[in-house]
Amino acid sequence: MSDLLAVVKQVLSFSLFTLFEHTFTVGELLLLPLVLLLGWWLIEKLAHLATYRLRKTGASADSVHLFKRIFYVIAFAVLIITVLDILNVPLTAFAFLSGAIAIGVGFGAQNIVNNFISGWILMWERPIRIGDFLEVDNARGSVESINTRSTRIRRVDGVHMLIPNSKLLENTVINWTLIDRLTRTSVRVGVAYGSPCRTVANLIEQAASQHEHILKEPHPTVIFDDFGDNALVFEVYFWVNATVERDLRIIRSDVRFAIDELFNDAGIVIAFPQRDVHLDGAITLLPPNKDDAQ
Repeated sequence: MSDLLAVVKQVLSFSLFTLFEHTFTVGELLLLPLVLLLGWWLIEKLAHLATYRLRKTGASADSVHLFKRIFYVIAFAVLIITVLDILNVPLTAFAFLSGAIAIGVGFGAQNIVNNFISGWILMWERPIRIGDFLEVDNARGSVESINTRSTRIRRVDGVHMLIPNSKLLENTVINWTLIDRLTRTSVRVGVAYGSPCRTVANLIEQAASQHEHILKEPHPTVIFDDFGDNALVFEVYFWVNATVERDLRIIRSDVRFAIDELFNDAGIVIAFPQRDVHLDGAITLLPPNKDDAQ
């Protein structure tokens, strides 16, 4: 038994190669993956436990995401330093390598570094948070995640967009839910000339006020907008608590249904394009053709 242990010890202590002024043995190379796997498993368990506790306290999704990102960076840095310490590899051995990497990053990976830093700025300053409703380049959608290189947005049609983080900082982005979810929208309708304007305005205001999702304060406002070519144009403005564009469209649709019903009950006609045709000169009626009569 002692001979077997001696052989195993001799094999494990066998030197394979020298790197960074340190001679690596078989035992150290076998120990390396075990330490990395154990460290990875421990980091995942701790991250899961910490984020679960944060969610239980009511923390927002973007706060949990930021904490998890910082935790992973610190944990993996500690793991790497621990592995190097176990292998007796000095950190100064990587000074030259880190300098070469820095030069390579400066010349060939500017966009990657820019997006990486932009991602940290987005998570730290929080101008855009997970769950916010954004409008970017005429596309609207909700933020699902802020990653290292890009931010994933789900558009209102269900399609996912990956937008570089630097673009969200360097360009104009409309955040509909940055401070709150209050959104103002409007419905426009035209009625036939000769309609009682005051009655029309009251009915439109009634249609907007009776909707359950339209805020009572600020109160819906009806504007007599214009004398149009074919109609008297009215527009009602109102505020809602909307999370996505779909909510606004549904609410506007409900208001239009209510306006149509109230107008029908009051006998008010919703205008449609009309044209008067004027003919110059006399109109002569031709006698019927004998062939057609037969």
